[in-house]
Amino acid sequence: MSTRDFVFEIGCEELPSSAVYRGIEQLSRAVPEALQAARLEHGPVHVTGSPRRLAVMVAGLADAQSDSVERFKGPAAKAAFDDSGTPTKAAMGFARSKGVPVEQLEVSEGGGGGGSYVYATVETLGAPATEVLPELLERLATGLDWAKSMRWGAGEARFPRPVRWLLALFGTEVVEARFAGLTAGNITYGHRFLAPGGIVVPSAGAYLDMLKKAFVLADATERGRAIKEGIADAAASAGGVAVLPEKTLAEVVNLVEWPTVATGRFDEDFLDIPREMLESAMTGHQRYFPLEDPSGGLSSRFIVVHNGDPERTAHIISGHERVIRARLADAAFFYQEDAATPLEDWLPKLEHVVFQKKLGTLAEKARRIERLVPCVGGMLGTSPDDLTHARRAACLAKADLVTNAVIEFTDLQGVMGRYYAEAAGEADEVSRAIEEHYRPRFAGDTPPLSPAGKIVAIADKTDTICGVFAAGLAPRGSSDPFALRRSAIGILQIVLGDDRHAGERDQADGSHKEIAGGGGRQAGGRPAGFDLSALIASALSGYADVVGGLHATAPGAGDPNDGIADAVRAFMLGRFEGILQDRGYSHDLVAAVFAAGSDDPCEMAARCAALDAARSQAPEVFEDMSVAYKRAANLSRGAAPTIDRELMGEHEIALDDALGQAEERMRGLADEHDYGSMLQLFAGLREPIDAFFDNVLVMDEDPKVRGNRLGLLARFTGLFSGFADFGQLAG
Repeated sequence: MSTRDFVFEIGCEELPSSAVYRGIEQLSRAVPEALQAARLEHGPVHVTGSPRRLAVMVAGLADAQSDSVERFKGPAAKAAFDDSGTPTKAAMGFARSKGVPVEQLEVSEGGGGGGSYVYATVETLGAPATEVLPELLERLATGLDWAKSMRWGAGEARFPRPVRWLLALFGTEVVEARFAGLTAGNITYGHRFLAPGGIVVPSAGAYLDMLKKAFVLADATERGRAIKEGIADAAASAGGVAVLPEKTLAEVVNLVEWPTVATGRFDEDFLDIPREMLESAMTGHQRYFPLEDPSGGLSSRFIVVHNGDPERTAHIISGHERVIRARLADAAFFYQEDAATPLEDWLPKLEHVVFQKKLGTLAEKARRIERLVPCVGGMLGTSPDDLTHARRAACLAKADLVTNAVIEFTDLQGVMGRYYAEAAGEADEVSRAIEEHYRPRFAGDTPPLSPAGKIVAIADKTDTICGVFAAGLAPRGSSDPFALRRSAIGILQIVLGDDRHAGERDQADGSHKEIAGGGGRQAGGRPAGFDLSALIASALSGYADVVGGLHATAPGAGDPNDGIADAVRAFMLGRFEGILQDRGYSHDLVAAVFAAGSDDPCEMAARCAALDAARSQAPEVFEDMSVAYKRAANLSRGAAPTIDRELMGEHEIALDDALGQAEERMRGLADEHDYGSMLQLFAGLREPIDAFFDNVLVMDEDPKVRGNRLGLLARFTGLFSGFADFGQLAG
């Protein structure tokens, strides 16, 4: 079958950068699916976009659909034909619904012993692609889902910006697709200022080249590469290095169609204000790229990527310099005004700022965070000095939210708090914790590193999660307006921490050594002591009014906090389960550890690491332990671990003695969190449990003997229960 290249372009007024990405993402997924459903064979599909267009390019699209042969099952044969073999109304209706003569119906076994049925074989010849594509393209265009869209004129079509033209070419042939009151043709439009007229595109394969001649780099990848190269050249010419925030760069790529890169300058006096304010003003507000000097300090130069006439670059840069001068003058004024007031003096204003209408003000939230500090600090084993710093940081953590600078530069919350705390003479540990307590702010962000920062961050995030759950606003489905999932993951990342990661690695190494006869103690012998349930209970106690008012229960129904606490704990553990699986632990292994129960994420993570190492490094021992556990658990389910040695034989006594020794040693290993040695202890029980099963009839006719043996097996499985439910492990 012959093929041709194909292109479909939706041309419109300038799109927001986010809409370009959203459109590309949806079309990249929807176009191959639509072509497959339409039985149109094709080569590579490439979707791209720019501020004024979204374009789909398909290489080697088939001229026609592939033929289709389908076999449909109809009524039972005895219902389709009477005793004389004449088709009944059921047969004729079935044949008519499938578009085949009743004489072509076939009778064959339905399978599974269900008797004979009537079947219709329907052959459909493929239609030409030019007949299929118009409706397919209209469905694709109307099916796009936008975060924000609009209607214009008298039409009903919705798009982020008014659609002005459509182009659809199959080779050299126009496909008359319709959308937004327009019919596709072979005309596109180039750069708004440099090539504003219509451009005839002779064929689908010429689309990108024709646009390039009209000063449009339609391919987003090519445009991004050109921007990066231009920025690098401009930075080198200015004797510096460009600061390239990923978010800003990604946005700029979709703000221009023919990028021109140039350098501007601002007054060096502005370098006296915090660097973060300068960078926020340039990257976040103006989409400029700051320049660092060779020493790593911020330069008074910046880079602009503009979409105007390259010959007018000097005038364009002059305009940008006027804009940034005014912007930085505002920033300097805000900073100087704010810094003149001690950070503590901003606290009364928090009484008038609502955190959430059901959860009180920011001042109340700050007091709850401060109240949680001792609880969190105790779990983290924090020193008295660090606790003092954390309390002070918690008190001041939200004060910068009402300062002029943060009201204007909202992304600098915490950062400006640190500067203002330093200006007020607060301890360095306090200033640092104020900035760190918002971290991690996004996936891959650095968590807080200082002890006080960790404490305040955990307290703040826990307070938010518990408060929102108490207010009945827990996340549902994909909706998470308070970013509680991110907060929960942040808490767990902080609790696990870099040092805890090292402990887990030691556990994994130790588990392997221990199975082979070596040691396996947690790094430094430090016990884990974080208690999620205690933390949640402490946080919920600060919401007594909310819980009592919104979750009132009938007299004698119990503490309404209990249900909320359970929901919060389940929510946290759900995020923790995802973290462990992201680390490479299998689903069944994580489920086994979770089933054993614990409120300490560090302890659970260490058990996962030890169990995973045993499974991968000593699979034969691991398999023996799992098989023995499952067999014992199945037999002894519901049995009490009470035993009478007078009823025991040789192999029962041997197992009983081994269990007694193991239980005594297990207590010490549990206190030391020596998970590798625990697994070695379990492995050491293989011989007595195997001998027991080989030589003892568990289900003896004598109920006393049988009960005694089942109690012995219950004692055996109980030894494992604090580590993992081995019954949940896949064989």
